[in-house]
Amino acid sequence: MLLWREPIPDGWLEKVLGNLPAVLVDHAHLERKAATTAINLEKYRALYDRVHELNAIAIEELQHFELVLKLLSRRGIPFGQPFRSPWISGMMSSVRQGRKESVIDHLIVCALVEGRSCEKFQILSKALASRDPELSEFYGSLVESEGNHYAAYLIMARHIDEAETDRRLDWYLDLDARWIREPNPEPMLH
Repeated sequence: MLLWREPIPDGWLEKVLGNLPAVLVDHAHLERKAATTAINLEKYRALYDRVHELNAIAIEELQHFELVLKLLSRRGIPFGQPFRSPWISGMMSSVRQGRKESVIDHLIVCALVEGRSCEKFQILSKALASRDPELSEFYGSLVESEGNHYAAYLIMARHIDEAETDRRLDWYLDLDARWIREPNPEPMLH
């Protein structure tokens, strides 16, 4: 996995554990957005040979969305409005324009979102083990998938231009470090 340059903020886990219903709603929206993002990546000519792989990611993300919706239903939590993630917005706003530049940046941001999800799901699974075994197991079950998506997006970017991907990944890891330090009062995964 990635060598992050900034850890998850100290108060994140406590805030998330204290607001699990809101976090589950946020998680549902993140899975839905991840599915649409995978499909939207198919617009790039450089990824035409990866359409089946992107579809598989989109389908898996939609399955995760459905799983979170079922958790919400079982727990009597209404599906509500999403919060805007300053971290994701900050990362996405830096995607360069231009065919090659845009697709590489977009793939790297997707990889980093999946990488942070993998990291946070591991933390949540461990923290919830005695408190909420069902959620602990659920988050633990998603770790491998998120890690696979991280790797798939990074491999796709490197397939387009390995040197540029590595250069931009270095740049994006610095940007991630800057954005993750920004305070976020909302109980969100990202």
